[in-house]
Amino acid sequence: MKRIGVIGVGSFGFHVARTLFEENNEVIAIDRNRDRIQGVAPYATHAIVLDATDVESLKGLGIEEMDAVIVSTGANISTSILICYHLHELKIKNIIAKAEDDIHAQILKKVGVSETIRPNKDMASRLAFRLTRPNIIEFLPLQEEGYTLMELDPPLSFIGKKLSEIDLRRRYGVYIIAVKELVPERFVVIPSADFVVKDSDILILIGKTPDIEKIRELQ
Repeated sequence: MKRIGVIGVGSFGFHVARTLFEENNEVIAIDRNRDRIQGVAPYATHAIVLDATDVESLKGLGIEEMDAVIVSTGANISTSILICYHLHELKIKNIIAKAEDDIHAQILKKVGVSETIRPNKDMASRLAFRLTRPNIIEFLPLQEEGYTLMELDPPLSFIGKKLSEIDLRRRYGVYIIAVKELVPERFVVIPSADFVVKDSDILILIGKTPDIEKIRELQ
């Protein structure tokens, strides 16, 4: 069970909170709209009416002890940026935020957001990919076999090392199947053992879910 905060429980935030709660996680749902909080209350461990732009109020919740905080505050870009900045200052390690566009996503990354989500864009991409390449996901039964396929920013201890030195297969039973390089911008499939990990890289891993979690904890 994980402790997860959801700030902003409009349509997207509501469904995220409900799914997390139904998966037996501890969920703290936060919104300054009382009607929304009343609506999500049956699907949250705690549902709190609160203005999350007030950093002192956030501190009072003990939110810095959360495993992750999801920010979904609608189309008010400045509000989401301010909240994410406060969360970063409170040393939240895993901040996931909904972005309205690419510029918004870039700014959120600058203030310490771990991952940005574009629900409409992401859903459209997944649908198009599934329709044009229908066999790929169907022949990769990850959940049934207890495996996870995950994108991960490299832990500090990985940076500057060759994949052969990190040796995830021997240490954790996890495979790096691809790397997204941002500088230069390219996608490396099945990187060689001599590939040197940079802080701008995104690693794509596959392995048993508990083993993947061990690597996430290295962050």
